[in-house]
Amino acid sequence: MALFKKLFSSSSFSSSPIIFMLHLILLFTLCYKTKALKLPPNVTYPAVIAFGDSIVDTGNNNNIKTLVKSNFPPYGKNFQGGPTGRFCDGKIPSDFLVEELGIKELLPAYLDPNLKPSDLVTGVCFASAASGYDPLTPQIASVISLSTQLDMFKEYIGKLKGIVGEDRTNFILAKSLYVVVAGSDDIANTYFVTHGRELQYDIPTYTDLMLNGASDFVKDIYKLGARRIAVLGAPPIGCVPSQRTLAGGIIRDCAEKYNYAAMLFNSKLSKEMDSIGRNSPNSRIVYVDAYNPLLDIIVNYQTYGYKVVDRGCCGTGKLEVAVLCNPLDSTCPDASEYVFWDSYHPTESVYRKLISQILQKYISRLY
Repeated sequence: MALFKKLFSSSSFSSSPIIFMLHLILLFTLCYKTKALKLPPNVTYPAVIAFGDSIVDTGNNNNIKTLVKSNFPPYGKNFQGGPTGRFCDGKIPSDFLVEELGIKELLPAYLDPNLKPSDLVTGVCFASAASGYDPLTPQIASVISLSTQLDMFKEYIGKLKGIVGEDRTNFILAKSLYVVVAGSDDIANTYFVTHGRELQYDIPTYTDLMLNGASDFVKDIYKLGARRIAVLGAPPIGCVPSQRTLAGGIIRDCAEKYNYAAMLFNSKLSKEMDSIGRNSPNSRIVYVDAYNPLLDIIVNYQTYGYKVVDRGCCGTGKLEVAVLCNPLDSTCPDASEYVFWDSYHPTESVYRKLISQILQKYISRLY
């Protein structure tokens, strides 16, 4: 604020429109730079690479045959340019990560037809909404599996070598931040809603299956050059509006079985990531607790400034997601008053809070 007053009280403010515009540009530049997370002088993140599901998918599903899409209104209601395939009213965690690290404003989808070679150098997103660690999960929704995301990553590495050469590619691979976000669709969709695995596994053994998928994936990207890897745990999936509707009873309370499965998986995932990290030279492999920060917002939503927690902003907010959240649905006037945008995904406002908390807590462990 002091800088603002100084700039706009200067004598040149009224004497020259050109100087005034230069002041404005300087002010906006300084404001943008100060938003970026402050890192030690010797630490750099040339790129962010994201894998997983809708929490970080910035539009890959737009270009495949699936019903799990969001490249139409009212998605993108608060996103400059409108709907992009992000399952939110605005930006999502992958965007906030590149913004906070001072890399770029948005993380593009790898399958974006408008992707430029320069975009590859600073990172892309391979994630696909409705994907998961269980190979059955992406099959049910006809989306991109983690094994295919891995193949896309291999293709990306080849393209990167063609752009910047092998040495620079190896540097980018080793120094970039890798984010893996999956598990919620395995628990909610594959296990409970469709009962795709419920007859084969109880919850403990199903979370073992998920864990094996997560473990193998992290080891695979490590073999390809990834060293700084953040693996997010499953959220309190039983508390999202759609699962409250489907399994929360008449009062639509949090579905405790869903949350139990998420917590059990997270406990196993945390130990496994620690183990992989200890046995992977020069790595920084970190389990990130997303469960408790989001649960705190859900339980104490009014303290955080929200008015509605058990419904999404889109439509009735109880079941609408993907094609069910569409231009025919009415939306709430102000999404920032809601914890959830649709019946499954948080609003941009919540994502911003979560990423800020997560970076403050974990970034030093990923240097």
